Amino acid sequence: MTSETRSNLSGNQKRKMKSAARFFAVQALYQMEHSDQTYDQVRVQFLDHRFGEKFDGYEMLEGDTSLFSSLLEEAVNHQALIDQMTDRALVAKWPLGRIDSTLRALFRAAGAELTQHDTPPKVVIVEFVQVAQSFFPEGKESQFVNAVLDHMAREAKPEAF
Repeated sequence: MTSETRSNLSGNQKRKMKSAARFFAVQALYQMEHSDQTYDQVRVQFLDHRFGEKFDGYEMLEGDTSLFSSLLEEAVNHQALIDQMTDRALVAKWPLGRIDSTLRALFRAAGAELTQHDTPPKVVIVEFVQVAQSFFPEGKESQFVNAVLDHMAREAKPEAF
């Protein structure tokens, strides 16, 4: 999608594209953790084969490729900082290494947005809680994600609270 086409989209369409980019960023980070693929390999695979394609008979949304790429790159480049921030938000007996790898990927993507973007923290929290609900529709993980991201957001952008 060209930048000219993107500028003609409605606000709701742009929001959906950003939501899809966040969802794909979590998937890509998860894939990187569970494979020997590099950032570049996974990024290209997602941009070429996931965005706007049919996957297992399900039409994937066209995502905001710029947001996706920046979240992925920033999560990788700032992983140590984001992981430390996440660890501080977790209960002492539950360090980051003990939580589900999908949640780890989610916290890294959200942490990248909280620390490297101007997105309001409440928007980041709501968006990534929705991502958690997509991955864990029947669990309490979304409540856990909400609590951890709230703590991370207050640390990353205290002026917003």
